[in-house]
Amino acid sequence: MAKVSPKRQITLPLEQCAIAHINAGDDVESFVDRQGVISIVKKQSGAARGLLKGIAGNTQVSEQESLESALDK
Repeated sequence: MAKVSPKRQITLPLEQCAIAHINAGDDVESFVDRQGVISIVKKQSGAARGLLKGIAGNTQVSEQESLESALDK
């Protein structure tokens, strides 16, 4: 069982890292759901590539207008 250090650091078990292909120096991100379950995900370059493919943008709206509209919500 892992313990949280005074700096809130956790050492991941070697077996779990091997399964998730997580190595020393890899970037990971953590998420917490409403029940308090923490998930750790290895970040991978290019993982989101093509995510917005096929979605047409509105060229009539400037970048500034888009930003202001997002901040107003």
